[in-house]
Amino acid sequence: MEYTVQKLASMAGVSSRTIRYYDEIEILKPARISSSGYRIYGEKEVDKLQQILFYRELGMGLEQIRQILNAPDFDGVKALHEHREQLLEKQEQLKKLITNVEKTIAHKEGRITMSDQEKFEGFKRKKIEENEAKYGEEIREKYGEETVEKSNQKFMNMTEEEYNEFQRLGQEVLDTLYAAYKTGDPAGELAQKTADLHRQWLSFTWNQYSKEAHAGLAQMYVDDPRFTAYYDEKQPGTAEFLRDAIFIYTGQKK
Repeated sequence: MEYTVQKLASMAGVSSRTIRYYDEIEILKPARISSSGYRIYGEKEVDKLQQILFYRELGMGLEQIRQILNAPDFDGVKALHEHREQLLEKQEQLKKLITNVEKTIAHKEGRITMSDQEKFEGFKRKKIEENEAKYGEEIREKYGEETVEKSNQKFMNMTEEEYNEFQRLGQEVLDTLYAAYKTGDPAGELAQKTADLHRQWLSFTWNQYSKEAHAGLAQMYVDDPRFTAYYDEKQPGTAEFLRDAIFIYTGQKK
C-alpha cells in the first residue's frame, strides 16, 4: 500500500511537517514523487519510519539515527530485537520510578519514613541504567569494572544539592562549548573554560581525576559515533573541538 505525506503522518501519529523534514535531512526519503509532485511512501518507508520512531523513543538524536539507518550493514530484524531489549529496560526503569513515587506518597501521608537520599534514588538509578545500556560495554572495557562501579556508587550517593549542581554544570558545559566552538579556537579562553567545566563535571562521578583519563575520554567522544552524535547534534564538529580543547587543557597530544 502507498501513502501520501498526510496519510503517513496521520497513521504514524506525527505531523506532516515532521515527515517532510525527515525527507529534507535524508533520513526518510519517499519511494517516489507522483506526477502531481506529491511524495509517495511504500511499505519499505513505513518500516523505516517505525524504526526512526523507535529510536526517537529511546532518546536518540536524528543525526545518530540517520547514521545508523543509512549504514550499509544495517539489519532491520536485529534492530527490532535491540529495540525490544531497550524498551524492556525502560519498562523496568519506569517500574522503579513508580515505586519511588509510591514510597514518596506513603511518606507524605505519614505511613513510612523516607530519607532525602531515597527521594532521588529512582532518578539516579534510571540515569545509571540508561548509561549502562548505551555505553556500559565500552566504558568498562576502557576503564575497568572496579572504576565504573565506584563511579556509579559515587553518583548514587550524591546529595540532592550535589545532584542538582551536577545537572546544572552539565548544561553549562554544553552552553559554553557551543559558544566556544563559534570562536574556532580550542586554545582560546572560552574553550579552555569549557575544558575546566568538563573536569569539574567529571569530578562528581570520578573517584580520582587524571589528565590522561580526561584526554582518553575526550578521544572516545570522537571515536565512538554515539558520543559524537550527542555533541554534534546542534553543530557538526563540536565533539572534535571539545577533544582538541581538552587535549590542550590536559597537555596531552593527539
